Amino acid sequence: MKAFWFIPTHGDSRYLGTSIGSRTIDYAYLRQIAQAADSLGYNGVLLPTGRSCEDAWVVASSLIPATERLKFLVAIRPGLMSPTVAARMAATFDRLSGGRLLINVVTGGDPEEQQGDGLFLSHDERYRVTDEFLEVWRRELTGETVDFTGEHLHIKGGKVLYPPVQKPYPPLYFGGSSSIGQAIAAKHVDVYLTWGEPPAQVKEKIETVRALAAKEGREVRFGIRLHVIVRETEQEAWAAAEDLIRYVDDNIIEAAQKVYARMDSVGQQRMTALHKGDRSHLEISPNLWAGVGLVRGGAGTALVGTPDVVAERMREYEALGIETFILSGYPHLEEAYRVAELLFPKLDLQPESVLEGTSFLSPFGEIVANELVPSQVVNTTR
Repeated sequence: MKAFWFIPTHGDSRYLGTSIGSRTIDYAYLRQIAQAADSLGYNGVLLPTGRSCEDAWVVASSLIPATERLKFLVAIRPGLMSPTVAARMAATFDRLSGGRLLINVVTGGDPEEQQGDGLFLSHDERYRVTDEFLEVWRRELTGETVDFTGEHLHIKGGKVLYPPVQKPYPPLYFGGSSSIGQAIAAKHVDVYLTWGEPPAQVKEKIETVRALAAKEGREVRFGIRLHVIVRETEQEAWAAAEDLIRYVDDNIIEAAQKVYARMDSVGQQRMTALHKGDRSHLEISPNLWAGVGLVRGGAGTALVGTPDVVAERMREYEALGIETFILSGYPHLEEAYRVAELLFPKLDLQPESVLEGTSFLSPFGEIVANELVPSQVVNTTR
């Protein structure tokens, strides 16, 4: 099992749907989150993409020297980027970071936003562009000089002179819930991602993509994108969930649902269907809470509970085939620590950051009476 964290370039707060408790998203704050994830042993971080976010490539590049082991899951945008230019960007980032780039293939799900970026294509047309884009991108990064004529792309003599560190290229991650999206995932990508749907729905997706990949003579790994609200007791966890949406009222929910309704993303439609804009029935599966999706696009569900309970729910997904868990929580700096401290000890993780050669390691808490390690002191107060 691998655990990733999230860099909130679209904003961060203690509460959703309000400016109360909000934070300035500047470089100092983003660096703090990245360095926390790096030192705590997260395998990588996801950087979101779109007009509501700071540019993912610029932010990720700025965080290379601030981190040591952390990998960066950064988006390429078929239809908005040339596959040859995107391949060169990927190779350069991978080289300068020492092989710490992961690629998130984002086809886009909001036609209005796509048009603002100059792309006027239907849902399926965007995926056909993605298919052509990935063929060119993959071939160039494996060292080919590419001549390609497709329905949407025409490349003559495309090449990458400086190869990436990772072979054959930085791993491709991709989330698409439509039939055409799943077919493209099976054909091209290394890791298929789903948002946090109930286990039965996730199982169906995994089985579909795995079968499609087998027809292509390929194998695909799987990941899931979830929020996490983990506390020492169930009562504290559910109280924290409700507190997160304390300022979300019906008007805010209605405004958010209108934006989701214009989107042609099947994944977003599935997320919205989990709660239907109704805040009275948000636990859609045991410990899976859809409250985030009332006002947030994309990943809209959170695992809520004690460390033991959340770990058990994660193992249920793992048993279905999920290997990578891309997690987040509000606010992201403190929750990066909380999740690592409470949840990581309950999981069989493959940490990216491991301290070796030191016999006396934190965490052990504050030294008692200036000389006693807490674990060596018998606590009789509980």
